[in-house]
Amino acid sequence: MTRNTALRETIPLPDTITGRSIVLVGLMGAGKTSIGRRLAARLGLPFRDADAEIELAAGCTIPELFARYGEPAFRDGERRVIRRLLAGDPMVLAFGGGAFMDAETRAATRAEAVSVWLRCPLPVLVRRVASRDNRPLLAGGDPEETLRRLMSVRDPVYAEADLIVDCGEESADHTTAQVLDKLLTWKPARRLSVVLPSTSYDVVIGDNLLARAGALLAPRLPQKRAVVITDSAVAPLHLPTLQAGLAETAIDCSTIVVPNGEATKNLDTYLSVVDQLLEQRVERRTAVIALGGGVVGDLAGFAAATTLRGLPFIQIPTTLLSQVDSSVGGKTGVNTRRGKNLVGAFYQPRMVLADTGTLATLPPRELRAGYAEIAKAGLIGDAAFFDWCERFGQAVVGGDPDAQAEAIKRACAFKAAVVGDDEREEKPNDGRALLNLGHTFGHALEAEYGYTGGLLHGEGVAVGLGLAFKLSARLGLCPQADADRVIGHIASVGLPAELSMLNRRFSTETLIGHMRRDKKMRDGALHFVLARGIGQAFTSRDVPPEAVVELLRDEGCAP
Repeated sequence: MTRNTALRETIPLPDTITGRSIVLVGLMGAGKTSIGRRLAARLGLPFRDADAEIELAAGCTIPELFARYGEPAFRDGERRVIRRLLAGDPMVLAFGGGAFMDAETRAATRAEAVSVWLRCPLPVLVRRVASRDNRPLLAGGDPEETLRRLMSVRDPVYAEADLIVDCGEESADHTTAQVLDKLLTWKPARRLSVVLPSTSYDVVIGDNLLARAGALLAPRLPQKRAVVITDSAVAPLHLPTLQAGLAETAIDCSTIVVPNGEATKNLDTYLSVVDQLLEQRVERRTAVIALGGGVVGDLAGFAAATTLRGLPFIQIPTTLLSQVDSSVGGKTGVNTRRGKNLVGAFYQPRMVLADTGTLATLPPRELRAGYAEIAKAGLIGDAAFFDWCERFGQAVVGGDPDAQAEAIKRACAFKAAVVGDDEREEKPNDGRALLNLGHTFGHALEAEYGYTGGLLHGEGVAVGLGLAFKLSARLGLCPQADADRVIGHIASVGLPAELSMLNRRFSTETLIGHMRRDKKMRDGALHFVLARGIGQAFTSRDVPPEAVVELLRDEGCAP
């Protein structure tokens, strides 16, 4: 084959990978070098073998390095050589079998490259390495037993690779084609960094994250042990996939299943969860993983915050509402008969995994309810995002995965910026309190329904958004056209935007009574988030009570 022919057959990498190296990991005998050479030729990239580069740098063979200096010294040199290679121009790089076991090397690989684990069955590996005498770890022992032991230790770490390709007796060309197919079709998850005064963490957004939970969480967990807290509705849908994903990287997990529904978020359930955590003899390094909607996230987060004075906490929200709202920001807690979220703590997660695949299992009503918090983000402080919502909102509630992922990322980015500026809601004006746009009305409506599911949180917020803009227009703060625009958009995605859409009669006195018991009360005064226009929200404690009464009565509420 001529050089020109080879160039014509070069396959361009997708934009998601362009500019990054491709790293092949796996046990000795997996074919990293032979496949790596073929892969590099197909991609038009240089190929490097980490072991060969180490020998070149050291001026001797790897067996000689082991004999002279021992494995620890070899691993230190290996780490430095790999970091130098990854810092250079993109290439296909084959790691030695033990290189990926080093935490620093894995971190550098995640930052600079796309990693591919060539997963090969034991009999194939034994056959391939049996006749070779340049494997220090096989010297003087039974190759099969040594490889079996190495697999038990290394496979859970190799599973942290970005991609996994199973290979066996197939030819190197066949396996190379498999690797290429994985690379060309791979859609890396969207990532968003939440940076706070107290800590920082990533929100990872994408499809099939539950199956890859072990790979994503292993670098964040101080111990390969976790307790998954979920509810009776989510457990049969998503718990087995999460358990398999965690097991892939040898994360041992047990489960606590609570009843489904808002009524579960109470002090009795909280105490039961804490008791079960203690009964399972959790340690301070044992993680709590919340798998479910906002109720599970709030409840599990509060239990994690208070058990043993704080356990590592992971959020895996499975509803659109929790993916864009409650899972980000660190608010945890439970309801009491006095009101919603009145007992709780600020407690940040180590990571948030928002698997958009779980949204396909939601009833349409719950999917629409979650959308209210997305629109809210644009209405508070990002008019361009609200424009986006008007264009793509129906695609989000209609189940379009790309639109959902983009909406989640944008809404979370907005909330992260607000929370980063006011983590514990301590600013007297604006700050994190802005996130309560629509919530003073919404929480009052939820309380009126008794948190029984007759009105979902997002539905209450949707009505609350309409009322907040109507009140703002009545007070001369924003044009009536903006209020009409907000109500029109909310209604267009199938959400209730006005009290009349709830098909229930309310009492003005009762609703205002619920508002006065809300935790947003300050110095006995009602605290509202109002707007001067789309994307121009602000907090106010100067709303005349009679204006609220008049609004509610005009909306059809009884005195």
